[in-house]
Amino acid sequence: MQIARVMGTVVSTQRDPSTQGWSLLLVEHLDVQNQPTGKFTVAVDALGVGPGEVVMFTSGSAARQTKMTAARPCDAVIMAVVDTWEVGGEVAYIKGENGS
Repeated sequence: MQIARVMGTVVSTQRDPSTQGWSLLLVEHLDVQNQPTGKFTVAVDALGVGPGEVVMFTSGSAARQTKMTAARPCDAVIMAVVDTWEVGGEVAYIKGENGS
């Protein structure tokens, strides 16, 4: 699992029929100190999250383990919204604070 911030949406009108109805989001990976890494991933939104939210996503074969993505062509899926995390006893992120 990885932590990322939702940066926007991806629209694709021509796609595999088994993926119709999926919302695709562009997420930017975050490091453990809540800083953007500059790496981006397109992920299926299994939760209905919005821009700016910090989420956990998984990729590879694990991305096909949700009800929504099982046995479908998917390489990344958002499966959790992050409320908080800490590193070495120091809080790195709290949802709703510091513009997040």
